[in-house]
Amino acid sequence: MKVSRSARLIILGVALVVIDQIVKYLVKTNMTLGEQIPVIGNWFRLCFVENEGMAFGMKFGGAVGKFCLSLFRIVLCGALIWWISSLNKKGSAPAGVLVGLTLITAGAFGNIIDCLFYGIIWDYAPLMFGKVVDMFYFPLIHNAAGEVIFFSPVFNFADSCVTVGAFYLVLFQWRFFASDEKKKSA
Repeated sequence: MKVSRSARLIILGVALVVIDQIVKYLVKTNMTLGEQIPVIGNWFRLCFVENEGMAFGMKFGGAVGKFCLSLFRIVLCGALIWWISSLNKKGSAPAGVLVGLTLITAGAFGNIIDCLFYGIIWDYAPLMFGKVVDMFYFPLIHNAAGEVIFFSPVFNFADSCVTVGAFYLVLFQWRFFASDEKKKSA
């Protein structure tokens, strides 16, 4: 039985979201907030933090900003799903483009689940006001005083999906987007 490209993309996206949610659940239920577990010396640690805002913990606009951010994430994820579906139906996009976009969409969706439901599930906030669970910490370079001077963000599997998908598209699939621009201008 041959599995369609659409089915493979859906399976990939669902698998990535499930992995993300399992990791977050395990961290949330087995670690205390702020706890760090060394995995590979001081180079890689699991560090349980909750992020109320965007990348690197940035926030804006209090409760209204949080609501707008959650709404923006939902709209963006919906637009990405529509775009992937449209490209797939046309058959004009290489599989790599669709995989890269699926990685980004799955990562966005994983963090949307946290924002939408974690406040309700863990009983600390209403719908759309949950915090994103982050846990991967790679304090790569320290100064003489032992302070981290390079790469101090704590991130999660969903963030990794977004980052890997974006870099993959920029590094290996840029020709597709460049040729798309040429077609539009012609």
